[in-house]
Amino acid sequence: MRDARVACCFVGVVLAVGFLAGPGASTAAAQAPREEPKPWLSLYGFVQLDMGYDAGQMHPDWSDVLRTTKLPSFEDEYGEDGSFWASVRQTRLGVKASTPTSLGELKTTFEFELFGTGADAGQTTFRLRHAYLELGQFGAGQTWSPFMDADVFPNSIEYWGPAGMVFFRNIQVRWMPIQGDTRLTFALERPGASGDAGSYADRIELQNVKGQFPYPDLSAEYRHGGDWGYVEIAGIVRYMKWNDTLDDQYDLSGSATGWGVNLSSNLKLGGGRDVVRLQYVYGEGIENYMNDAPADLGIENNFGDPVRPIEGKLLPVTGIVAFLDHTWNSRWSSTIGYSSVEIDNSDGQAPSAFKKGQYALVNLLCTPVKNLMVGGEVQWGKRENFSDGWNVDDLRIQFTVKANFSTLIGGKS
Repeated sequence: MRDARVACCFVGVVLAVGFLAGPGASTAAAQAPREEPKPWLSLYGFVQLDMGYDAGQMHPDWSDVLRTTKLPSFEDEYGEDGSFWASVRQTRLGVKASTPTSLGELKTTFEFELFGTGADAGQTTFRLRHAYLELGQFGAGQTWSPFMDADVFPNSIEYWGPAGMVFFRNIQVRWMPIQGDTRLTFALERPGASGDAGSYADRIELQNVKGQFPYPDLSAEYRHGGDWGYVEIAGIVRYMKWNDTLDDQYDLSGSATGWGVNLSSNLKLGGGRDVVRLQYVYGEGIENYMNDAPADLGIENNFGDPVRPIEGKLLPVTGIVAFLDHTWNSRWSSTIGYSSVEIDNSDGQAPSAFKKGQYALVNLLCTPVKNLMVGGEVQWGKRENFSDGWNVDDLRIQFTVKANFSTLIGGKS
């Protein structure tokens, strides 16, 4: 009887609480409408004017940037020292979008700028940067290679950036089993490489050697992040062949496996007012992944073999990046740092072949109002040749005005 009375009292209390709370209160949480994710689209970019003075010489197609590989390889190769330049080629426009699906958020990016390269070198023309989609742990399209750490790039206004940095947007398919501040990524990337025929460039035998890339490049990165910054290790392996298509007494065909290891970090110091950006990379035959380096493959003399008097050799490369970004206050910031890239040349390369490039800068930037930046920068570069004793310095001054814009369409109200 006692248990029955207790049960009746308990039921009575529950009913009374339900009555006092109002109709349906006991199921309010279950009946609350669930807010479904909504598609959104973001349009963003900036308009940028750069102008400056180059106290030395630069290849005319690259007059508005500092590329050590494009500095003169002999005296007055590009005329006399001293030139003023102006450019809007850094101007950029991009679109990012998100679409909810049954498999998760489908994210897409389409971004281009006006800085012509390749066949459009020196031109102000549309150039694709990113055309990339991502769904869950998988991504596909053109974007940063996992072998590259984009966060190493300093807060500078010079477009091309540190000579010794890994810097490559490539077409790829990737798997990202770990995402966030700590991440793990694997990718299969579009292969490609370039060769330097050196002193034998005019030989018809070499002009009939054709490159072949049977497999994609395999790259991977692992980043461990925290409030203090992060450390990252990345690697790449790539296979390449070159086939001698000329039917003569020589067999100049060959193959090689290129590889590289990239160690990088961002360290946050001074309560977040300072960011130290560091990178060290070493590899063989990975020059096309570097920001400012020449050919992946060089010529090695092999005169003791009458059938193969020369052979292809992957060129070792070392890259270093060390920069400090400092925030003075809400409006003013500065960057200072150094980078270098060095090639271990093969003995069949020309004496004037690129050996080493050095790059340094210091700046003072101001954001007087939101979305507007003005600033000045002093830049220095140096080129050293392989074996003819030539080296050249270049000092440049740059002034920049940059206006950002962005708008969001859709998403949560």
